[in-house]
Amino acid sequence: MGAGELSGRDVLTRSVKGQIRRVALGSALGCVHQLGEALVPVLIGVVIDQAVAGQDAGRLALWLGVLALMYVTLSWSFRLGAKAGERGAEEAAHTLRLAIVGRVLDARGGAEDGRLPGELANVATEDAKRVGAVNMALMSGIWAVAGVAVSAVALLLISVTLGLIVLLGTPVLLWLGHLLSKPLERRSEAEQDRAAHASGVAADLVAGLRVLKGLGAQQAAVERYRRTSRISLAATLRSARAESWQTGLVLALTGGFIALIALVGGRLALNGSLTLGQLVSAVGLALFLLGPLETFAWVNAELAQGRASAARVAEVLATGHSVVDGDESVAEPVRGELRLRGVRLGGLDGVDLDLRAGQLTGIAVTDPAGAEALLRCLGRETDPESGSVELDGVPLTRLDPTGLRAAVLVAAHDAALFEGSLAANVTPQEEPAGDRLLTERAMAAARADEVAESLPYGPATGVGEGGRSLSGGQRQRVLLARALRAGASVLVVHDPTTAVDTVTEARIAEGLREFRQGRTTIVVTNSPALLAVTDHVILLDAGRVGAEGTHAELVRTDATYRTAVLA
Repeated sequence: MGAGELSGRDVLTRSVKGQIRRVALGSALGCVHQLGEALVPVLIGVVIDQAVAGQDAGRLALWLGVLALMYVTLSWSFRLGAKAGERGAEEAAHTLRLAIVGRVLDARGGAEDGRLPGELANVATEDAKRVGAVNMALMSGIWAVAGVAVSAVALLLISVTLGLIVLLGTPVLLWLGHLLSKPLERRSEAEQDRAAHASGVAADLVAGLRVLKGLGAQQAAVERYRRTSRISLAATLRSARAESWQTGLVLALTGGFIALIALVGGRLALNGSLTLGQLVSAVGLALFLLGPLETFAWVNAELAQGRASAARVAEVLATGHSVVDGDESVAEPVRGELRLRGVRLGGLDGVDLDLRAGQLTGIAVTDPAGAEALLRCLGRETDPESGSVELDGVPLTRLDPTGLRAAVLVAAHDAALFEGSLAANVTPQEEPAGDRLLTERAMAAARADEVAESLPYGPATGVGEGGRSLSGGQRQRVLLARALRAGASVLVVHDPTTAVDTVTEARIAEGLREFRQGRTTIVVTNSPALLAVTDHVILLDAGRVGAEGTHAELVRTDATYRTAVLA
């Protein structure tokens, strides 16, 4: 069991007891409120029979005082109950967001497979919010049940006939409301699916905005999003229509039910079975029942939408992992020796590699697919289809993924910068004063210090979402500085200088070699400047090791290497 799963499960477990207490407290306060609401028309009937009809000023003052006290109780019980309900809903949504993010960030991966980032964001926001709202719906449903029960008892005391109508009619109304919510549940699920897909497409297009502008493909991108958005809009409208039909029909049934109670109460008053005060109380209770019965309709709709969103949240949380779990800790200290034996995956065809500890090794490729597959194996994003990868003689499949990620850092060339300052992107956490020198050295090695000097506020300058305020070369230097500053025992970098000029690239190559002196570093690139500073170079050709040696030797003796690196 990995740390990501444990933390997510712990978050959910710790939240459950608090949620139960909050639901219980909110339900109790809501029931007090409903009890008071139901007793108001009863008290008004008593006032009419005992004070108004008898013209007793003293009794009138007494009962008006009781009513005033009742309304104070109603006010405070509603406020405190609603507060508990809203807090329960928001905390439940917050807990789900933490669990979803924990699953997405789990070192074993898998949650992001087949899903656009925008889809996951939609699940973690809108779906989590809808599932959290079930807490409020549950409490509201309990309040409504309490209101109907108190009203039924009061009506039974006034008239057995009216009480039986409420007791027998309410379950029928609830059952009909549940049946009417089924289409809403189906269409709500479709709506959220389409909305999540639209969000994913939008995020994808925004992330590639510069590329789209460079290709002149803005119009095609707009048309793509317009089609996706139209489909999402149609699903939303279908869901809204289902909700309006469900609400309208339930309200019509509720109105008919209330009319039946008023009609029976009126007939009982005409034949003398009820006093004037009792009739007023019966009609008042019938009108009060509109609230709880309308609440049932709202609760049905919320539960229908909550069930649809809960299914989407559960799908993400239950997604299988990309790699199997390991239970061994990474041995300390990490020497950093990596070994691949018969590795087959993607563009790799039975690769055997020995990457020596403490060396700067360059890996050139004739097929980019081979580079991508190698990076996935070394970062353990995917396990090989066959063969094994070892760190210091231990297969990666036996190591805890979280500990492995701390020991082996794979810095992809297309990694993202975060919203915030340049400094925060290089060092995301607060660092002690003694560590600032290390940060400065990492910045200098990657020549990111020059980027900081060119910005209005130096390292404190914001880089924008995804680093869009920086050029491609500037982003690459900041990303390399971040990878160097992490201080991993084994660092794997992929094409870290493709967007910088040749002079800067040569200086970065020297800075990289100096900064990582004595620690295992692997550079997957076809850049001559970077390969020239490595201790050893390996050429992957057609998924296999084609040649090994120093950069100078391979340039002189291997035509395939010359073509791959110098062409």
